Amino acid sequence: MIVKKVETYTKEQEQTARFAKALSHPVRVYILDFLAKKACCFSGDLAELLPIARSTLSQHLKELKNAGLIQGNVEYPKIRYCLNKENWDKAKGLFKHFFEG
Repeated sequence: MIVKKVETYTKEQEQTARFAKALSHPVRVYILDFLAKKACCFSGDLAELLPIARSTLSQHLKELKNAGLIQGNVEYPKIRYCLNKENWDKAKGLFKHFFEG
């Protein structure tokens, strides 16, 4: 069987990989699970729950935000984080398609 070399990836494959990368650390999985149950929270609340430095937490939040899975709203002097429900639903659908496909 001859298989043709892939020249480009589909938009869905690229999006699935972006979401998978964001989920590649247990802290980020914890944050998403926490936000899915709580709707929203402040970064300070997460800092009190997790055994990591605030700067490390900030990096994990940045990764999740860059992937589009969460959104942060500044409520000075704090930032309130919530799931990006549209992208969260999209991620669930892409992973379901990937694993069941």
